[in-house]
Amino acid sequence: KAMRSFPVAGKMRNRRFRQRLGPMVVYNEDNGVVKAFRNIPGVQLFQVDRLNLLNLAPGGHLGRFIIWSQAAFEKLEAIYGTREEAAQFKTGYKLPAAMVATPSLTRLINSDELQSVLRGAHPAKEYFHIKRNPLVQQARR
Repeated sequence: KAMRSFPVAGKMRNRRFRQRLGPMVVYNEDNGVVKAFRNIPGVQLFQVDRLNLLNLAPGGHLGRFIIWSQAAFEKLEAIYGTREEAAQFKTGYKLPAAMVATPSLTRLINSDELQSVLRGAHPAKEYFHIKRNPLVQQARR
């Protein structure tokens, strides 16, 4: 079930099987982690310094199962910095600030400030019924 064959020309071009992506293990230092996980199919291993957005969210789909080592999770702050201080390893890089202070979208849309600026709702369009000849319609059935 993890590997599927697709009925396309890729089978003739040595791309017969496509394997689903499994969990991703992120580590800081290799203390036998690579040897432990390399034989499990679908598991990918990445060092925290070499993270890539295409590996974290393949195909633009968020929600990949990622297993972080404690040392890798602690090193994230040094690599990317915090909202207050800049990163140590990336010169001049600071985490972007949140664009929206209110996480509730309905509260934001229904606020008085936003509703005073918005235009009113458009009137519903009237759709007219097309008169068809019942004799012709009966002949088509």
